[in-house]
Amino acid sequence: MRAFITGVTGFAGSHLAEHLLACGDEVLGSSLRGQWPRGVPEAVRRGVSMFSWDLTTGANEATRLIVNEFRADVIFHLAAISVPSECGTTEPTPQALASNVGGTQAVTELCRSLTDRPRVLLASSCYVYAPVSLKSPVVSESASLAPQRAYGKTKLLAEQEFRRAIGDEELDGVVARSFQHAGPRQSPRMILPDWVRQFTASDAEPIRVGCLDTYLDLTDVRDICRAYRQLLLDGPRGNVYNVGSGICRRSGDLLEIIQGCFSSRREVLELEPGHRQHPIADISRLTQLNGWKPEISLEQTVTDTLNYWLEEGTDS
Repeated sequence: MRAFITGVTGFAGSHLAEHLLACGDEVLGSSLRGQWPRGVPEAVRRGVSMFSWDLTTGANEATRLIVNEFRADVIFHLAAISVPSECGTTEPTPQALASNVGGTQAVTELCRSLTDRPRVLLASSCYVYAPVSLKSPVVSESASLAPQRAYGKTKLLAEQEFRRAIGDEELDGVVARSFQHAGPRQSPRMILPDWVRQFTASDAEPIRVGCLDTYLDLTDVRDICRAYRQLLLDGPRGNVYNVGSGICRRSGDLLEIIQGCFSSRREVLELEPGHRQHPIADISRLTQLNGWKPEISLEQTVTDTLNYWLEEGTDS
């Protein structure tokens, strides 16, 4: 399979490239600067043909020529501002709209111009769903779509652009609504690497956490990438799929797993106590499609993330 990944140098993008190469696929990738971050394996750096593409400028002629010559069978559209706090609070910033919505428009425009139209996967988010309650957190793909925060609004607008192109017979693709994922090489702006990095940076300072009673659906990024590939192989045109663990996890329990990796316990400073409930995935549509289910335990994700920060991340 010949695969083109937008946002290939991002957290999920680099892991997806690694997975595709391991499956024997040929991989072309684009990123804003066309440079790999620290920690990406040499086999990925060598195996991926990469070029710079600012999606906010649209599908320019140079990009068309590169992708057309590559003759991609599939496109994984991952490029986006994926840190929710960088998208604004309740309303999206112009930059978030340009990247997350305009970038999706650029990909659909690119596909229209290609000699052979590839199948496309749009990486969306669980945050397109309406807020959920502590008593009823599980959402299926038919749950209400009413994002309250800027990030979720940009991802829903991107979905609408993408599905409009499919409805107009201009595109063949599927939508993957990803729930939270973690693993090695993730930015410390996210919960697991933030906490792990604090543990590895100093043994004197207390661990500063936001909230110990946040409930979320957390999956290893490598399992998420397996699902992405299988969805483009098996997913019927236009369908939407939740991609997550289907397990409700408490942030305080995640912290306990990290604590257990060290010989002595650390003091914890909780900055924003309370109860916060994120959506939990009903993944029955995906599992019924092709039998996919998460294979990597949360303990393994924590261990691999910890080893990354111990070996390569202390100066990142």
